[in-house]
Amino acid sequence: MIAEWKIRQEIYHRLNKEHSDDLNDKEVVITKNIVDDAVRYFFERDIGWIYPSKSYMVGICYAKWISEEFGGDPLEYLSDPDLLFGNDPYYTCYNDTPEIYDEILEKIGNYQFDMTSGMVPDVREYFLEEFMIE
Repeated sequence: MIAEWKIRQEIYHRLNKEHSDDLNDKEVVITKNIVDDAVRYFFERDIGWIYPSKSYMVGICYAKWISEEFGGDPLEYLSDPDLLFGNDPYYTCYNDTPEIYDEILEKIGNYQFDMTSGMVPDVREYFLEEFMIE
């Protein structure tokens, strides 16, 4: 049986072909400071499109919120290679890079990060739209 969150995500992406975070028209910066730059997304606004750091941040946020909305363990969702619907070329799941995720999670207070700081509110809005949550 397909999980409800995956069904909602699938419906959203079938109905919506254009996305504000489409990287084709963005100036993407590739970083070697993955952990530090990912942490910055939780505390700073408007820092640009730094990858793969942004993918790690979004993955952590999505895993937390899916677990809150649909139940389950955030780590289970973070371990799903299709967590970000396969449309983020920089996303890697937890199983592929646990040391990076663990370091980021430790620096941000695990899944208890501030919902009002950095880019978190923007990612939250996109999450609510993508999973059709009111």
